[in-house]
Amino acid sequence: MFKALLSHDLPRSKLLALALAIAVLGLAFTPFIFPGTKALNVAAKIMVFIVLVASYDLLLGYTGIVSFAHTMFFGIGAYGVAIASTRMGPGWEAVALGLGGALLASLLLSLVIGLFSLRVKAIFFAMITLAVASAFMTLASQLSDFTGGEDGLSFKVPEALQPGTEYLEEPFLGASIDGRFLSYYLLFVATVALVLLMLRIVNSPFGRVLQAIRENDFRAEAIGYRSVVYRTLSNVLAALFACAAGALLALWLRYNGPDTSLAFELMLDILLIVVIGGMGTIYGAVIGSVLFVLAQSYLQDLMKLGADRLVDVPLLSQLISPDRWLLWLGLLFVLSVYHFPSGIVGRLRLRAMLHEPTTGRPRVGSTPPGGGGGPLPPPGGSVNKESS
Repeated sequence: MFKALLSHDLPRSKLLALALAIAVLGLAFTPFIFPGTKALNVAAKIMVFIVLVASYDLLLGYTGIVSFAHTMFFGIGAYGVAIASTRMGPGWEAVALGLGGALLASLLLSLVIGLFSLRVKAIFFAMITLAVASAFMTLASQLSDFTGGEDGLSFKVPEALQPGTEYLEEPFLGASIDGRFLSYYLLFVATVALVLLMLRIVNSPFGRVLQAIRENDFRAEAIGYRSVVYRTLSNVLAALFACAAGALLALWLRYNGPDTSLAFELMLDILLIVVIGGMGTIYGAVIGSVLFVLAQSYLQDLMKLGADRLVDVPLLSQLISPDRWLLWLGLLFVLSVYHFPSGIVGRLRLRAMLHEPTTGRPRVGSTPPGGGGGPLPPPGGSVNKESS
């Protein structure tokens, strides 16, 4: 049952399984262990990034497509919920209409981009997506009557998710059972469901074809697969998942603006997390997002604590000054890439594949450290038959 839930793509490493268990349990019980506002916001940001980064890994790690327009679809999902809730008022109908409209817009836009741009070379496709994303951000900033412009849109969520809605008068295990509590677990359940769905996709016959195209698109074409069709479908799926992540962020923040969901810095963060966690592994999105967001949120506080204790040591206290937290974050990233060139998940899986924990002997017949293995399905209509 557990294997089926993970689409038979097990961690294949005890250390990785332990890290994933700690991450999932930590996120599941954050409201009870760390009931503070900052901890909840950090945990919610981690879950949004998990979905967003995993959707981008579906595009980059599994298909080999470099796109800079991923945050555009993320912003479309956030703006869809924000605009609908602003115009229609708080209610589940507004959320449903906003999410549905955003998903439809993302589907059509990603389909157009895929069909007209994926025939060109990779570098030109990346430049095209960068231009489209920049144009979309400019439109979002200038259409003040529709998107709120640079100030963005603040809106009210359905009453069941509002912080003022209390379900229990007294806290339960230290956590206030209110609308914010319900919002958090709505985000948690949606994140788990979306990640499991992406695991199912990448471990299906369709996902194996994507990996074959990533490794050698000429060979995939030669044996009967139309690379443009599969790449376009991968682009559409990644856009839809990114759109869903944007809607989750908007529901949690009850606000959306250009800097929140469309900034180019956000695209750089996604790329960093994919590299840190490991490309071509959905689990890498989980590990990378947890480590990156925690470092981004708490590294400055830790450095301030250390600087206060070492105030009598002039040079050292200046080096670990909180104002230099970005320098140390960049250094940590360089070290992680140096020691984990295939990402943390790739390194752990490779280590588990090469040596048995007990005997230290090479493991025979293991699958590669990246995504799921298995033979390619035959081209044509047999794909659906095999997958069923």
